[in-house]
Amino acid sequence: MAGRLLRSFVQTALKAVNSVVGLAGMAVILYALWMLRAWYREAAELRDHLPVPWFIYTFLGLGIFLCLLTCTGHIAAETANGHCLSCYMIIIFLLIILEGAITVDVFLNSNWEQDFPDDPSGKFDEFKDFVRSNFEICEWVGLAVVAAQALSIILGMVLRTLGPDREIDYDSDDDTTVPARLPLLRNQTQHAPEYVEPNTSRRSDSWKIRILDKVNKGRILYYKCFEEIWA
Repeated sequence: MAGRLLRSFVQTALKAVNSVVGLAGMAVILYALWMLRAWYREAAELRDHLPVPWFIYTFLGLGIFLCLLTCTGHIAAETANGHCLSCYMIIIFLLIILEGAITVDVFLNSNWEQDFPDDPSGKFDEFKDFVRSNFEICEWVGLAVVAAQALSIILGMVLRTLGPDREIDYDSDDDTTVPARLPLLRNQTQHAPEYVEPNTSRRSDSWKIRILDKVNKGRILYYKCFEEIWA
């Protein structure tokens, strides 16, 4: 009983923490769609073939990836399957390493902007200006997302150790009761035709024999009466 309660608590906590990553992914998708709409509007006004805005599509792909990762985490938390949890934790771990590498490159490399290609839409420069003007808010949001990811790994390890709820007692009860009932059902289905059909045929035969006896007796009485009248 205590194991089931602990398992359900860990599953609920993992789903809640995983939802933070999902909310971040949906926010990134909405922001990417807004940038893409503004970009296509500018392209329509210029009436010229512009290069592909890599920053907008990268941002959109990141949001979709986070949402898919959230769905994977919910499935792993619900099923408590070891393989699903392992894949989920490996993906989260690789994502944390990638985020850490980008953060270290931005803070330690003064020419980090040269590592990225030029953005023709100009949204990359706008995003940098927004982060610099709201650095504290962006810092707390980034730390919250990274903390949620790290906590997801810890809860996934705990849930993988607990394992799925196999319901051993319930299965053992079914295993002992069902096989004991199956032979009775089989005997009924197998022996029912053997006993029912002969009885019905015998009853019908005896009923016919009685009717024929009564008819023969009636004929005999009729002939006797006819002979007495003519005698």
